[in-house]
Amino acid sequence: MEAAAPSSQVLRAHAKLTLSLRVVGVRADGYHLIDAEMVSLDLSDSITVSAGEGGITASGPFATGVPLDETNLVARALALHRGSAAAGRGQALPETHVAISKQIPHGGGLGGGSTDAAAVLRWAGWGTTTHELSQAAAIGADIAFCMVGGRARVSGIGEIVESLPHLERTVTLVVPPIRVSTPAVYRAWDDLGGPTSSGQNDLESAALSVEPRLTEWRELIAARVGMAPTLAGSGATWFVEGEHQDALGDLVDEGALVVVSRTVRRAVAAPRIASPSG
Repeated sequence: MEAAAPSSQVLRAHAKLTLSLRVVGVRADGYHLIDAEMVSLDLSDSITVSAGEGGITASGPFATGVPLDETNLVARALALHRGSAAAGRGQALPETHVAISKQIPHGGGLGGGSTDAAAVLRWAGWGTTTHELSQAAAIGADIAFCMVGGRARVSGIGEIVESLPHLERTVTLVVPPIRVSTPAVYRAWDDLGGPTSSGQNDLESAALSVEPRLTEWRELIAARVGMAPTLAGSGATWFVEGEHQDALGDLVDEGALVVVSRTVRRAVAAPRIASPSG
């Protein structure tokens, strides 16, 4: 792992979108095994990291509800790095303050917390070796993909990331004013007997059982664009291919966020971050 000297620096943390998800098994420890395709989007948080007094602050339109204590994935990522550095892998960092401008909805299933953590790990010098991705996924399954970025096939519990060729895609995201617990969705998937889907997402039926209001949002979207939307991971975000902001714009009045977003290449989503000293 390459070490990066700390300095004030602004990072971009790109949202991830799960285009398809199959649940292919359950480990002995209860973690679910997946086979998914994920992409990075141009929707992103802005993160300023700086040496000095530690701590995390959050601002921006989606800062409400973001934890600022040790449960935040950024705090867990910094703790992971400190432990790794203490074991002789990587350079120790002084106290670091992280200011997050939240442009990615919190709790919408777009990997906002994971991508923030991944950006901070890259800043701290972490790469994408098998060992590093496994360690990152242990604190947040989506962090490994966000470390790699771009377009990828993701398997295991999320720690196995195989890059795929970039495809230019435009999607319209509809984020309802509700949150869905990912652990609750996986528990529901187990309780339902492990259902598979004829669509793109094996978790959809479980998510609808956990949060029935998702069904109403699915129907609202389908009625406006003439096609069934796909649930992003465990939700609550729905998406449809193409640009449909005009057709879906009135859902803003119902409390939803409607965003047209485009895929970005790995070099944009997970850039190599040079040491501030050069």
